[in-house]
Amino acid sequence: MCLILFAYKVNPNYKFILAANRDEFYERPTASAHFWEDAPEILAGRDLALGGTWLGVTKSGRFSAVTNYRNPNQPQGKLSRGALVSDFLGGDDSVLDYLKKVENNAEDYTGFNLLVGDFGKENDELAYFSNRGKGIKFFEPGIYGLSNHLIDTPWQKVVLGKENLEKIISKQDFSIDLVFKILKDKTIAPVEDLPETGVGIEKERILSPCFIETPIYGTRSSAVLLVGKNGLINFSEQSYHPPIERITESFQID
Repeated sequence: MCLILFAYKVNPNYKFILAANRDEFYERPTASAHFWEDAPEILAGRDLALGGTWLGVTKSGRFSAVTNYRNPNQPQGKLSRGALVSDFLGGDDSVLDYLKKVENNAEDYTGFNLLVGDFGKENDELAYFSNRGKGIKFFEPGIYGLSNHLIDTPWQKVVLGKENLEKIISKQDFSIDLVFKILKDKTIAPVEDLPETGVGIEKERILSPCFIETPIYGTRSSAVLLVGKNGLINFSEQSYHPPIERITESFQID
């Protein structure tokens, strides 16, 4: 993923509301979100190049998502970042135990930001770790944003995305379609608000909107995840490159 916006315990009906865009090269082979044949508990898209995923949820209420950390000069890891998500979804470690394991092996991966949560327990948990940051962070109720830097780094897409999410989650007509609308924002940041991540000013400009479009790289799909206080999960994914489709699944946490 390259943009994740989420509200945690701030809505009277949903304990977790997530909106996310996956930005990737169009030629990278990908399967749309589905329940995996080799792991039927997991609902997620799949990277067909290395087998992992960028975002997923399970029937038991486990959740995880990852974004890359943008720095062209950073050391390259030997392991796939997509496996950070799929390994948590397919395992049974607690949120803290899993992130401690990841922290102990952080140098095996190119820069990443990892979210993991467990909404199937009586006391649900949601936490974050980046191998370019400092330690494990457990979230308090609030609205957060994550792109290709550390959590809540004030890039325009993160700031505007959080503001727009906050505006709609209190609406009586709150809906998944309203969330998708946020993710389609193509507003380019002004030069003075662009970050300096080492890729050059023109590329920073191209990558600054929530929704990215270039001839070879861009937003390939958007996902919305709602975890109700009653344990009902609603997941919807819209893909923008073949196959262009909307996939929606709803189920009660086991």
